[in-house]
Amino acid sequence: MQITKLNWRKAAKYGLGAVLGAVGAKLVTRKLIDKTHDEAGKIIMQDLYDENLWELVSAVTRISPQIVAETNMRATEGKAIERPLGPPKKFPSLDDLMFSIAQFYIMPTPLETKIDTKVTIGKQAKKPFTIDFPIMVSPMAYGFALCKEAAVALARGASLAGTAYCSGQGPFLPEARKASKTYIYQYHRGHWDKTPETLSNCSAIEIQFGQAATAGVGNKMSANQIDKELRDAFGLLPGQDAINHSRQPLVNHPQELVKLVEKLRKAGGGIPIGAKMVAGKFLEADLDWLCNSGVDYIVLDGAEAATKGSPPIIQDDFGLPTIFAISRAVNWMEKNNFKNRISLIVAGKIRTPGEVLKACALGADACYMGAISLFAMTHTQTLHALPFEPPTQAVWYNAQFASQFKKEEGAQALARFFKSCKEELDEAIKGLGKTSLQQVNKKDLCALSELAAKTCNLPLVYQPFSYDPKHKTLMPNPLTIQRHFQRKGKT
Repeated sequence: MQITKLNWRKAAKYGLGAVLGAVGAKLVTRKLIDKTHDEAGKIIMQDLYDENLWELVSAVTRISPQIVAETNMRATEGKAIERPLGPPKKFPSLDDLMFSIAQFYIMPTPLETKIDTKVTIGKQAKKPFTIDFPIMVSPMAYGFALCKEAAVALARGASLAGTAYCSGQGPFLPEARKASKTYIYQYHRGHWDKTPETLSNCSAIEIQFGQAATAGVGNKMSANQIDKELRDAFGLLPGQDAINHSRQPLVNHPQELVKLVEKLRKAGGGIPIGAKMVAGKFLEADLDWLCNSGVDYIVLDGAEAATKGSPPIIQDDFGLPTIFAISRAVNWMEKNNFKNRISLIVAGKIRTPGEVLKACALGADACYMGAISLFAMTHTQTLHALPFEPPTQAVWYNAQFASQFKKEEGAQALARFFKSCKEELDEAIKGLGKTSLQQVNKKDLCALSELAAKTCNLPLVYQPFSYDPKHKTLMPNPLTIQRHFQRKGKT
C-alpha cells in the first residue's frame, strides 16, 4: 500500500487526538481523585467518633487485625479454627543475639579457606548419618498436609543439596524415599505403616511425641477428606478416619520409653533413633526421661514452630520460645553429660542462615526448617494460587492448584535455597575467624537485650571487655563473672 501525504496527515491527526485524550483523561482522573481525597479527609478530620469510620482503624489497631479476623472466623464457624504456618505472635527470639567480628585481636579467615560445615547426627549409633550443613527439612506429612508432588520435591531438593528429609506423620511414600538420600522416617502417633519393611528402609527413625503448634494434642483426618489413593497409602478401610493419637500407642508411661527405643533400634539395624518433643515448663524433667531412654538424638520444638493447621490458642499461648528452649536444653544436657552423646536438633521459626548459626553457637547440632523450606520450594509456583487464593493452595493435599505443582521445579528451587544458605554459613564462619562449624560457640555471641543476656549467659553489646594492651589479652566481661558467682552462691 502506498503511503501518501494524506495518510500521514490522518495518522498524525489521530495520534495527536489520542495523546490529547490521554492527557485529558489524566487531568480529569487527578481532579476526581483530588476531590474524593479532600472530601474523605474532611470527614475523617471533622466527624466525631460515633460517625467516623476512623473508629474502626482505632479499634483494630488496639485489638490487632489478626485477632479481629480470627474473631470473625470463630463467629462464623462456631468451632475451633485452624491457623496454618505457625503463630504470628512476636516472642523473644534469636534476633536478640549478635555475632562478634574477627578483625585484629582475632583475625578473619583467609578468603580461599575451605569451611567445614558437616554435621553427624546420632554420634553413638552404629550407623550415624552425616549432612553437609546443619539444616534439614522439617517433617511435613503427605496427606495430612502436602500433596504427593510437594512431598517428593522436598525429599529430592534436600538430597540435591546434601541434607536430610523427614517424612512427617503421613503414610510412607515410596516416591519420597526413592528421591531422598538421607531419609528420616517419623514414627508417628498413628497406626499405619509401622512395618519392619518401612522401619528398615530409612536413615533414621524419629519418634514423634509432640510438636509445638499442636502440643501433645492428637488430630484426625476424616474419611470424607481422603481419596482412594491416599486411603490405600494409609491402609484404611472405606469410611475409616486417619487418627493421630495424643500419645504414642506403646508409651502410656515414661518408663515404657526404653522398650520402644530398643524395639526400633533392633528394627532399624543400628540407625539413629531420635525423639521429637515440645519444650515446656518442665523441660529438664522431660529431657531426663528421654536422655535416659537410649535415644541417639532429640528434636526440640520451640513455641514458634508451625504446622498445616492448629488452634491459635495452642500456637500463641503454649510452650517455650526457641531461644529459651535451646539454652535450657543445652545447659541441662551438658551438666548431666549427655551433650557429647546425644545430638540436639532444634526447630521453631528457624528462617535464615544467621538463625541457624546462632542456634548452633548456643549448642544445637543442627536445625529443622519447615515453613521456610515450603516457601523456598514453592518459589514462583505460588503464582498459580495468587492473587485470589493463599499460596498454600499450590501445595496442600487436595488443594485447588496442587495439580499444577511441578515437583522437579520445586526440588531445584529448594536445592538452590539450601546451597545459598550453605555459602552464607561459610562466609559467616570466616567472619568469625574460624574454619569449621564445630568451632563456633557461645563465645562468639553477645546479646542486644538483658533478657537474652540472662537466658544465654552472654555479655550485653554495650558492656566493654577489659583489655590488657601490655599482654594483648582480654578479661571476661565483669557482669558474666558476677552471674557466675551468683550461681555459685558467692558474693
